Amino acid sequence: MPHVVTQPCFDCKYTDCVVVCPVECFYEGEKMLYIHPDECIDCEACVPECPVEAIYHEDNVPEDQKEFIALNAEMAPQCEVITEKKEPLADS
Repeated sequence: MPHVVTQPCFDCKYTDCVVVCPVECFYEGEKMLYIHPDECIDCEACVPECPVEAIYHEDNVPEDQKEFIALNAEMAPQCEVITEKKEPLADS
């Protein structure tokens, strides 16, 4: 089961998580990051790195954010992979 980026990342987009990902499964959208569900190896390296606690295991996504499971699956293939830390939207 993959991990999922959820609502706290929206308009925030910290990239601390992408530099620890061993398989480069993070993708950068205009307003948030996404995890590609077919590429995530469920290593959990990204979870403690997220300063806004936006990353959950798919089975543990809060009920009010379940739509982010499908959103990550839909958007990741449409976005560019991100592997380097950038200035977050929250600080711009």
